[in-house]
Order: sequence, then structure tokens, then C-alpha cells
Amino acid sequence: MEDIMDLHTHTIASGHAYNTLYEMVHAAADKKVQLLGITDHAPMVPGACHPFYFRNFRVIPRVLFGVNLMMGCELNIIDYDGTIDLEPEYRKRLDFAIASIHEQCYEVGSTAQNTAAYLAAMKNPDVHIIGHPDDGRVPVDFETLVCAAKEAHVLLEFNASSLHPRSHRVNSRANYITMLELCRRYQVSIILDSDAHCAEDVAEHSRAHALLREIDFPEELVVNSSMEKAAEYIPYLANLLDNGGLQQ
Repeated sequence: MEDIMDLHTHTIASGHAYNTLYEMVHAAADKKVQLLGITDHAPMVPGACHPFYFRNFRVIPRVLFGVNLMMGCELNIIDYDGTIDLEPEYRKRLDFAIASIHEQCYEVGSTAQNTAAYLAAMKNPDVHIIGHPDDGRVPVDFETLVCAAKEAHVLLEFNASSLHPRSHRVNSRANYITMLELCRRYQVSIILDSDAHCAEDVAEHSRAHALLREIDFPEELVVNSSMEKAAEYIPYLANLLDNGGLQQ
């Protein structure tokens, strides 16, 4: 399967990543990535940047080293009502956003409570992707999650870093198999992302690809192969395509 994008990466602005924006884009160029998303953590993650960081994206070129660049944020879901931790005045300046649960910013609840948190976040029009919903430490009802993603027209992320042998997340492989089989059943699209916190890991999706091949997951449900497929879920990207703003 052709894989031309990686929309979940972090720079030193996140506080626990190790390369600059330009270093991350340069790594993407070396790996022939066509579309890169920078999604530094929203402020509630310890060590993350001030909200003002997200106000000044207008100064950043959207094509660097031949790579199309989108500037977003990994928002934190902070309660069972799906509240996210970046105010609207900053969210409106993002090209797109991922919403994730991080234990540092969220009191883990029951399966029903955690699922409700994701479902409420999906209803926020500023949220386009649900990040790494695989961690067994935050149990969810995957059938409800998948069906809600289809209704809300939000992408579910298959986070390749969760499959790394040193990942801190629990039971991710089994949880992803469950989620993917439900995505197949209900025809729900996914996005593969690296969650790279260093340049070497940009577009490192190999473990995710291996699992997709293992379960014979349908390529048509993976948006990474096409700008047009991803643009169905990300209005900023759709606007770029409509107005010839992407470098092919």
C-alpha cells in the first residue's frame, strides 16, 4: 500500500520530543513523505508549550524541502464530557487537530466513562482525528467508538508507536485488531501515524503495515494512500486541494 503522509509528529515544543520543526520536515523529505503534520502537545501535558505557540503558525511555510506541511495540535481530552484543553481562539488557528487521552491530563474512568469522553470529543468540529485509542490502561467500548467515528466523520488513528516493543501503552496490538475488525465491519476509515518524537521515527509505520497485512485489512479504508481520501476528513486539506495549494 502506498503511504504518503504522517499527520502525528512532535517537535521540541512538546517538551519531551527531541528535534526541531525543520529537522522533522527534513526527515520527512528524506523519506519521500508528501504530507507531514506537526501536532505538538496542547498545554496540559507537562512541559508542553504555552498556548501562544499555536497563534503564530501563519509565519511557517506550508511547503518545506518539497514536503507539504500542516500545523496542528494534539489536544488533550481532560474529562468524561470530552472537554479539550485549548481554547477556541487558539484552535481556530490550527490546520487540523488530533484529540487524545493522556493519563497525565485525565482521570481514567470506567469503560463507559472513557468511551463517553471520546464520543463527546468527536462531536467537537475542531477535532478531526482520535489519537491512539488503543491503550488498555484506558479501556473503551470499541464497537461504540467505531460506530461513533463513522457518525461524526472523524478518523480513528492506528498509532504505529503503540506497537513498538518499548511502548508504555498496554495491550495495544490486541486492541487494534479488535478496532480494525470493527472498522472493516462498519466501513470506517483509519489513518496510520507515527507519533514521532524524534526525526528518525517520522513516517515509521512498518509495524502498523505488518499488522494490516496480517489481518488483510482493506486498503480502501486507509487514508494514507491519497490526499483526496484524507481531505474528506480534514477541511483545511480539502481547501488546499480545491485551490491548488498542494505541491504534488
